[in-house]
Amino acid sequence: MPKVKVDGVEIEVPDGATVLQACELAGKEIPRFCYHERLSIAGNCRMCLVEVKPGPPKPQASCALPAAENQEIRTDSEMVKKAREGVMEFLLINHPLDCPICDQGGECDLQDQSVAYGRGGSRYHENKRAVTEKYMGPLIKTVMTRCIHCTRCVRFSEEIAGVDEIGAVGRGEDMQITTYLEQAAEHELSANVIDLCPVGALTSRPYAFEARPWELKKTLSIDVSDAVGANIRLDARGREVLRALPRINDDVNEEWLSDKGRYMVDGLTRRRLDRVWIRKAGKLQPASWDEAFKAIAKVKPQGSVAAIAGDLLDCETMFAAKKLVNALGSDLLEGRQTGLAYPVPSLAASAFNSTFAGIETADAILIVGSNVRWEAPLVNVRLRKAAKKGAKVFIVGPYWDPTYPAEFLGDDAAILHDLPAHVTEALAKAERPAVILGGAGLAAGAFDAALALDVQRDGWNGFNVLHFSAARMGSLMLGYAQKGGLADVVKAEPKLVLALGSDEVDWSQFDQSLKVFIGHHGDKGAHAADIILPAAAYSEKDGTYVNTEGRVQFAEKAVFAPGDAREDWTILRALADALGVSVGFDSFEQLQSAMIAEVPALGEEGLADLGKLPKAGKGKAKGRIAAYPIKDFYLTNAIARASAVMQQCSAELLHGGEALEAAE
Repeated sequence: MPKVKVDGVEIEVPDGATVLQACELAGKEIPRFCYHERLSIAGNCRMCLVEVKPGPPKPQASCALPAAENQEIRTDSEMVKKAREGVMEFLLINHPLDCPICDQGGECDLQDQSVAYGRGGSRYHENKRAVTEKYMGPLIKTVMTRCIHCTRCVRFSEEIAGVDEIGAVGRGEDMQITTYLEQAAEHELSANVIDLCPVGALTSRPYAFEARPWELKKTLSIDVSDAVGANIRLDARGREVLRALPRINDDVNEEWLSDKGRYMVDGLTRRRLDRVWIRKAGKLQPASWDEAFKAIAKVKPQGSVAAIAGDLLDCETMFAAKKLVNALGSDLLEGRQTGLAYPVPSLAASAFNSTFAGIETADAILIVGSNVRWEAPLVNVRLRKAAKKGAKVFIVGPYWDPTYPAEFLGDDAAILHDLPAHVTEALAKAERPAVILGGAGLAAGAFDAALALDVQRDGWNGFNVLHFSAARMGSLMLGYAQKGGLADVVKAEPKLVLALGSDEVDWSQFDQSLKVFIGHHGDKGAHAADIILPAAAYSEKDGTYVNTEGRVQFAEKAVFAPGDAREDWTILRALADALGVSVGFDSFEQLQSAMIAEVPALGEEGLADLGKLPKAGKGKAKGRIAAYPIKDFYLTNAIARASAVMQQCSAELLHGGEALEAAE
């Protein structure tokens, strides 16, 4: 490890570190525009200039210069100060300086660094260049005259997303950043370039001119659009969530977020259930809470009640419903809405055991029945990293574009019982082999066949189930899994079914039951319900979520629910009183304490100990994996389906048309 001096202070730095990284280790702030720790080094903005001895008597770009033994680095000399002022002056020659009307105002790197490192005035008065706007789709608004050619967006698209859609044409002052043939950027992570852009060249189209950053209340939350559990920040004004931004968590989402998790938030204010409804003479009519509770009590559901958990639920809601169902003398609980009935011999057999950070280090990966790019875009980023390091990837299922080299082995699930020799050899020789079992693989009965594969090594568990529902792991931990899946609930013919935000169920199976929908959007579940009790969305309540790794995370309440809508646990607590049973809690704290007492893992944020993998059963994988469960990436849940932005993305990016309003 080389020793260097930074402004007179000697420190040790890791081998291969750059001078910029050495300065940061010494606690010095180095300005930069093009450098980003998760992207390759471009060295083209020159803002990170420092003075280095021994070396030429001129400022040098610290991002591209390796740290070496006995270097003396100065970050505060007069030479460095003048050099940075000069670079900033050059950057502002052509910048339009339209901060009052720029959406990046208040959170712009160029603004901040011009104040900290600029001269305070310019010596250039020539006409500024102008660049025509580029169309990058419904999510990214462009004002390319502001672009400073840092190429962060280009490097992100090529290196992280694996989609070469953004590039540069021309040279020098004529250089322009654009998409191929100026078409929309068509991938699931495209809007991350907005966060990466250090100026206002790429900003958020749906959020344009909505608010300034200092007007917003910022709340730490968890993305529920898939089972990755990306850490997000919800920015709200008044009672409306205006945007979602990713938070840095290297173990989960690094600092990226899928377009759906980022932009479905406008659906939180549309198609909302904000009053109680009861179906009378085939039509839903407005009613009071008291009327609804009396109508439910009239059914006398003791011993004949079921709860079906939706995909977006927090653990507290599911636990409250479980307590109510148990108090009524039943144990009919199910969270797999579409009828999947895979075995759950242990929680470890239902989790992503390699972890997201761990799968990057795998050297042979077999994906069974999962379009990872749609089911978990941020996991696909990790798989791409593994492939770049040399991992061999094999996929069983219909073709999809994985953004990295992969061999498709056909769509017959039975191939797992007799894998081709080269696949068997690759898994056997691998130090860290992995199998990823998706929803389509589970539907094809491939669970036991995948579990039987030898992907265990000392200190390494390569068996992974990739869920795509935010509530799935939490529901399994709380016992929402009948042996025969939803079919067991249908067979029991319960008098009362509590639909906890469950919009993906075929409700025609429950024609004989009273269907009570406790949810937040007027989607499929509400259309089929006999009674609707309006509840809170994920942004309107505190809650615990467990991602597909088994990582327990906590989300905070950002805004209040609209109208008569209430937090789910309060509805279930009031319903217990109406039905004359006790559930053992009267406050959220009591509910959480009871839940943690029953499932201790839910009380500690971080990876839960899910135990050891069981031995594989004798189930046979059979049949073709004809399709994947997700048909439309942008419209997978009730919030996304209510979102005008997600509807537009679906219409334009997937179906090649424009989103039409109902009247059209």
